Amino acid sequence: MKTTDSNNVQNERVTPPFRSPVTPDEGELSENELWLNMGPQHPSTHGVLRVVLKMEGEIIREARPDVGYLHRGVEKLAENRTYSQFNILTDRNDYLASMLNNWAYCLSVEKLLGVRAPERAEYLRVIVGELNRIASHLVFIGTFGIDIGAFTPFLYAFGREREMVLDLFERLCGARLTYNYIRIGGVMADLPDGWGDQARSFIPHMRRCLKEYDDLLTYNPIFLDRTKGIGAIPKDKAVSYGLSGPNLRASGVSTDLRKDEPYGIYDRFQFKPAVGTTGDTWDRYFVRRLEIEESLNIVEQALNSLPEGDILAKGQRPTVRPPVGESYAQIEGARGWLGIYLVSDGTERPYRLHVRGPSFINLTILQEMLKGWKIADVVAILGSLDVVLGEVDR
Repeated sequence: MKTTDSNNVQNERVTPPFRSPVTPDEGELSENELWLNMGPQHPSTHGVLRVVLKMEGEIIREARPDVGYLHRGVEKLAENRTYSQFNILTDRNDYLASMLNNWAYCLSVEKLLGVRAPERAEYLRVIVGELNRIASHLVFIGTFGIDIGAFTPFLYAFGREREMVLDLFERLCGARLTYNYIRIGGVMADLPDGWGDQARSFIPHMRRCLKEYDDLLTYNPIFLDRTKGIGAIPKDKAVSYGLSGPNLRASGVSTDLRKDEPYGIYDRFQFKPAVGTTGDTWDRYFVRRLEIEESLNIVEQALNSLPEGDILAKGQRPTVRPPVGESYAQIEGARGWLGIYLVSDGTERPYRLHVRGPSFINLTILQEMLKGWKIADVVAILGSLDVVLGEVDR
């Protein structure tokens, strides 16, 4: 009578019949090389990212990013929701800059409808958008410091100044992370009493705190040793990979959609894009630190010139039916060019939606950036790209 080894049967059942696309083959290794998995739960990845590293001693010879662990099918979900209902899901892409994600989506829908937000709503969009950019960069500064080994800046940037911005948002729309504040044709609510004064008091406080960050982190000798000259991206390579936002400007490319292709009312404000020189890890950090200053300048100008008026386009309804056609709108997000492509078939639901997530595109250069550096530099280089995995996977 034939017997069966139950253990062997069990092993056969759980063994997958395929290999992951980024699972290395043993035959690719030389005698002195090995494959090392970083993630997908490594604390420095700021989400679920796996990077497979080919190591020769401490030197990285090859890097293979593996994404998709956070994929939720957001673009497909848009086809089963009305245009207004989908606005809620834009909060969940780059959840550290939800206001900006709301804004990009609403701009694309407004192009289809031929609608423009009222003057006051345009100013409110700029104010909350730049405050959200500041809050996003504060998360970067705090967590990047932890990546390098500096814990104190995290307590200040993440636990003190960012909380002040979130307090403002909570008073404005009732939420501290996923806001759904910017709506098709305007914004959801006007400023509560005293909100403007509270925002104005934050501006000089934040400017003082930036000097504290410089003492604690920016010019800290250990921080400089870990970031200066590390993981540099030349200007031509940054452009060829399609980088945008702070990662592109750190390489010396002065490109900012708020200046080059102004949307909303950005052409009314005085500010200058923050630009680096060498494109190394320190430059990518410092560009974001400088951008906080410029965002403070924009918020201050917008608050001082905020007009009275409506906050939502007249006749705007919760359910909209754009005419048949397509539109594309892009803004300068916290991590680069954030674009929304929409196709309308004339119904109340999008026929097709596509998100140009800057984090996904910025992450593609990681496989080239890591080559030749040591394993100790991986965390610094990856952290300096400031990717949000909700925007990478969608």
